[in-house]
Amino acid sequence: MLEGYKGKALEFLSFHNADLGDIIEIQKDNITIKGVLMPSYSKDDDIIVIKLDNGYNVGISLKGINNFRIIEKKTVPPTTKAEEKKKEEKSEVKIISTGGTIVSKIEYETGAVRPALTTEEIINFMPEIKEIAKIDAEVLFSILSENMKPEYWIKIAESAKKALDNGNLGVVIAHGTDTMAYTASALAFSFKSLTGPIVLVGSQRSSDRPSSDSPINLYSAILVAKNAPFAEVTVNMHGESSDTYTLVHRGVKVRKMHTSRRDSFQSINDIPIAKVYWKDKEIKLLRDDYFTRREKNELDAKFDTRVFLLKYYPGMRADIIDYLIASGIRGIIIEGTGLGHTSTELLEAFRKASKDGIFIGMTSQCLFGRVNMNVYTTGRQLQEVGVTPLEDMLPETAIVKLMWVLAHESDLDNIRKLMLTNLAGEMNYRHIPEYFPRWYHDRIRLQ
Repeated sequence: MLEGYKGKALEFLSFHNADLGDIIEIQKDNITIKGVLMPSYSKDDDIIVIKLDNGYNVGISLKGINNFRIIEKKTVPPTTKAEEKKKEEKSEVKIISTGGTIVSKIEYETGAVRPALTTEEIINFMPEIKEIAKIDAEVLFSILSENMKPEYWIKIAESAKKALDNGNLGVVIAHGTDTMAYTASALAFSFKSLTGPIVLVGSQRSSDRPSSDSPINLYSAILVAKNAPFAEVTVNMHGESSDTYTLVHRGVKVRKMHTSRRDSFQSINDIPIAKVYWKDKEIKLLRDDYFTRREKNELDAKFDTRVFLLKYYPGMRADIIDYLIASGIRGIIIEGTGLGHTSTELLEAFRKASKDGIFIGMTSQCLFGRVNMNVYTTGRQLQEVGVTPLEDMLPETAIVKLMWVLAHESDLDNIRKLMLTNLAGEMNYRHIPEYFPRWYHDRIRLQ
């Protein structure tokens, strides 16, 4: 089956009896191009896609082709009875795809990427994953990371619960990296207990590129989902720029810290749960205070989106707060400066918001470290008008937690109490001096 091909390209390849996986040679404009015939995800019916020896995929127009020949046919072994039986067996790991770079393909006429559209495409990204676990896959969404929203978090949570209730040892969620931390936090607050890990995984570079991190990230995520002793929501991504290992981060303590590096995800004010040496199929635990596998999956996924993440900057006007109050929001998370500050010119606006029953929580733009609003006068004044310091909670974790809390509580005192309750490991009360940003060190190597 010539997957993805249509029109002229499909007719051309069918005429030459070509199949996906064949090694072909094309002569075009005095240039000879040799490679493996790949599926097409192009909207142009004039394009043939081949993988070159250097690992890159290229799209070649039919126009100007002088000669086409098949050098070697792909050998397709017959399906054995054992393989047929294996297909009927229950899966051990469920992959739920929501889109993102990890399950994206190149559109060769534009250079853009698009998410996978079938379960077969997901599994075929790295066939080796079928050697370590019985895999089932589901395409829940085919969206880009920036299009994720709270109503989708609920559907992801419900799909993950169903997969675990059906006997899967773990669930892997393929997700775009840009908003992965938000989804991880949402799932962490939604599940009170889990029978197996939920592992969010993504990639910084698409699977078509030789430098892609998607195969290793996906492979190690499957290992974790099947074999890890912990059962909580995690993010599994490259641990360094090379391909040696991945790190499994707690879902409420992780952040994307670089736009394009393969090791862009870091645990903030915390250490990862585990280190995965994928070549050796080894999961090395880095801590023992993880949530263990439970007997049942308890889900409570509800979110109130009437919230606002406010990043303070010098010169911010107080009438912005007034506008937020008038808009009907129920909660504000502030990204304050340093230990948790804003200008004192905002004090009366915050006082008014608090009197109107609006929760106001303080996090820090510094990310590393924790807020301490008792050191300076401004911090104490902010607390007096109703601003609640949120320890070392990340801003994006705090805003997601607030959505979840507001969906369950209406009383402001109860909201404050829940926001200061450590529900999923989102707050670390210990001072950990070695957890400075990576650029302060040549390399942090966790043993």
